[in-house]
Amino acid sequence: MKRKIRLSERGLLLGLYAILILMLFQDWVPLGTLNDVDAVSRVHSFKDLLVSMLINAGQIVLLIFIVRLFIGRRYPVWARLWLIIHQGFIFAGALMAWWIPYLLGIGAEEKAESYRIMFGNTHAFLPEMNRITPNTLHTGLHAVLLICLLLTLYLSFTGPKKKKKRKKSRRTH
Repeated sequence: MKRKIRLSERGLLLGLYAILILMLFQDWVPLGTLNDVDAVSRVHSFKDLLVSMLINAGQIVLLIFIVRLFIGRRYPVWARLWLIIHQGFIFAGALMAWWIPYLLGIGAEEKAESYRIMFGNTHAFLPEMNRITPNTLHTGLHAVLLICLLLTLYLSFTGPKKKKKRKKSRRTH
């Protein structure tokens, strides 16, 4: 059976691959003003960075595997739930680590100094609030993660388009 891959599935995979690449390289490869690998290594040990990268990238690899397994077909309920819940928890983690402290100040005191050290020399376009300024790299990452979650919700509640059967017209002679 030939798979009919939807644009939303292609977008989801593209987003997940972008997140994976970022997870693999953000703390290791200098990306100009988007990151500061030296500053991150002053706050976190090599072992901590390696474990964090493996866990984060591993989660995304698992999501990519599930999407690729069912792409172009109807996702079984367990796969839809897994994709929604797993991405939902990742996004909730981003909210708790960055956006709740930034917007509401909850937990900002504990994070502000380490974020200033790690991300103080990186590009940011948002203003400082509660002593935190989300940098451009994390803002983009979280935006892509949200888009992936929304695409997953869309895919979960809509199925592949069914082909309309064409009626054969009968010719009368």
